[in-house]
Amino acid sequence: MIRSELIQKLADENPHLYQRDVEKIVNTIFEEITDAMSHGDRVELRGFGAFSVKKRDQRIGRNPRTGESVEVEEKHVPFFKTGKLLRDRLNGN
Repeated sequence: MIRSELIQKLADENPHLYQRDVEKIVNTIFEEITDAMSHGDRVELRGFGAFSVKKRDQRIGRNPRTGESVEVEEKHVPFFKTGKLLRDRLNGN
């Protein structure tokens, strides 16, 4: 499912809301999650999962095309851990 499909589904399920308002709501939620993570905060949605940021240390990597060693800078990457309810639902429990 992509963002536009999510917006359309929510708009269809809530006919009392305008589609542009649903779009603003969805965009606000994503922006808030992104802003929190950019500040190093953890975002937990009970039953769904938790978004956090993990630090990857600097390392020596390898260019797969040439085999040459390259230095990979330290970076921060997003991480998602599923919640128990989501995990159970995916596994048919």
